[in-house]
Amino acid sequence: MSEHVMVFAPVPQLTLTIEQQDDTPDIHLHPGGQGIWQARMITCLGVPATICAALGGETGTVLEQLIAAEGMQLRLVGRQASSGWYIHDRRDGKRQEIADVPGAQLSRHELDELYGLALAEGFRASVSILSGPPHPSVVPPEVYRRLATDLTSNGNRVVADLSGDHLAAVLAGGVCFLKVSHEELIRDGRASDDSIDELVGALHRLHDEGGETVMISRAGDPALALLDGEVFEVRMPRLQAADPRGAGDSMTAGVSAVLARGGDLHEAICTGAAAGALNVTRHGLGTGRAQAIRELIKRVRLNPLGSATKSA
Repeated sequence: MSEHVMVFAPVPQLTLTIEQQDDTPDIHLHPGGQGIWQARMITCLGVPATICAALGGETGTVLEQLIAAEGMQLRLVGRQASSGWYIHDRRDGKRQEIADVPGAQLSRHELDELYGLALAEGFRASVSILSGPPHPSVVPPEVYRRLATDLTSNGNRVVADLSGDHLAAVLAGGVCFLKVSHEELIRDGRASDDSIDELVGALHRLHDEGGETVMISRAGDPALALLDGEVFEVRMPRLQAADPRGAGDSMTAGVSAVLARGGDLHEAICTGAAAGALNVTRHGLGTGRAQAIRELIKRVRLNPLGSATKSA
C-alpha cells in the first residue's frame, strides 16, 4: 500500500458561486461535494488523494477538467446522466442558494463499475474515505456497507463522515475512524439532545456498532472523541469564521492525511481539529495552507473527560 488516500466521492457536483467584485458581478466554478472538499484538504496537507467518481454530461466534462487542475488524481466511471450542480449567490456577503441539482441515481451498471474501481484503489491506498452523496437517493447505503466490509476485512483502514442510513451501513461494515456532527446524531435519533452525557453515550454506541475511533463535532463547541476506550474533549483554537461550512470535512481530511503517512490517532485528531478550525476562516471549502495548520496543531488540546461513563 502507498501513502495516499482513496476518496470515494461517487457523484461530485459542479459548483457555481456568484460574487461581487466592486461594481461587477463575478462567477467562480469549482468541483464540489463532500469527497471533493476532503480530497482538496488532504492534498493541501501534502498527501496524494485519488478520487473515485462517476461523471457524465457537460457538467461532468467540466468537473473532470477542474478536478485535474487542482492536482487531485481522478479515477473515473462515465455515466449516462449528467452530473449534478448547484448555484449559490454570495454578492451580499451571505450564501443564498439559487438552485441545487444532486443528479440522478446511479444505474446498476454504473454502480458495479464504480464499486470495482473504488475497491481496487482502496486496496492500493493507505486509507480510504467513504464520503456521502449530495442526496441519499443517488447512491444506495448498501454500496457503502459492502465497501466498508470488503476493505476492512482485507486489512485496509476506512474513514467515514456520514449520517442516516449511510452511517448505519458503514458501521455494519466496520470503520477505523468515524466523524459525525452532533446535529446529525440528533436528527437521526442517535442522541436526544446536545448534552455532554447524551453525546458521550452516543460515542460509545457508535463504537459498539463498528466505529473503532469515533469523533463528534459540535459546531463552535469542542469536539468529543472516543479513543482507545477513553473520551476526550478536543479543544481547538477559536478563530473568526468567514464561512462555517466545510469544517467537518476538513477535520475528516486532516485525520485521514495523518493516518495515511503513518501517524498515530492523537496526532491525527489534533491535525483534523486544526484543519477544521482554519477552514472556517476561509471562503473556499477544504482549503488552507499546510504551514498555518501546523501552527494551529500546537494549540489543539485533547483533555480527558475522566468521569464520562458509558450510558445504556
